[in-house]
Amino acid sequence: MCGRYAVTTDPATLAAEIGARDEVPESVALGPNYNVAPSTTVMVVVDRHDDGDPALPLARRVRAVRWGLIPPWSTDPDRGPLLFNARAETAAEKPAFRASARNKRCLVPMDGWYEWRRDPEAGTPSKPAKIPYYMSPKDGSRLYAAGLWSAWRPAAGDDSAWISSAAILTTDAVGGLAAIHDRMPLIMPAEHWQDWLDPDRPVDPGLLTPPDGVLVDAIEIREVVPLVNRVSNNGPELWEAAS
Repeated sequence: MCGRYAVTTDPATLAAEIGARDEVPESVALGPNYNVAPSTTVMVVVDRHDDGDPALPLARRVRAVRWGLIPPWSTDPDRGPLLFNARAETAAEKPAFRASARNKRCLVPMDGWYEWRRDPEAGTPSKPAKIPYYMSPKDGSRLYAAGLWSAWRPAAGDDSAWISSAAILTTDAVGGLAAIHDRMPLIMPAEHWQDWLDPDRPVDPGLLTPPDGVLVDAIEIREVVPLVNRVSNNGPELWEAAS
């Protein structure tokens, strides 16, 4: 699963890097966040037609959404399960995600993500210790996880009440990552962005498979200090290697 990650860029910089439009309102402050947790506002990348008109060209956009997808039938976005992850293998079949899987796919930029490895030799038999790790590209580049997004409003006709939200897709962990946790974010290489984001075409099932060895070998796995265990801790010190 992916329950915490880090992203240290801002919407304007990200948009310039990938040739997208920055559509994050100025009122939404999205700066460096070293401990992104579910329910917070995050950046996503989408491809959408202007004014929702399929006759107009697609444009790449950076938008702000809530991390935790609100399903179509919800009557209260603050009640019910927080759907911050979706399994890539089954999302298209699940009622909460299948509409988004058809034409609301996104990318979630991140510097890296955190995961906790269970250590049965520490803690107690019923509650083993959890050791935090940080996974990030060895070359310092940015990762883009595949995601699904939705637009929800409490009542028809109230266009001011739209809430956009998203979930990160996960897949089987492979290589050394599998020793930390059995799931990982579905990382989407740049050469597949256009196919993944295109709302006018069904997704290629081949994009939903675990990453290849080249991508995994480019990711550093580092045990980090337990400061990340508290959401209130937020700074570059969370990336420090555990002694």
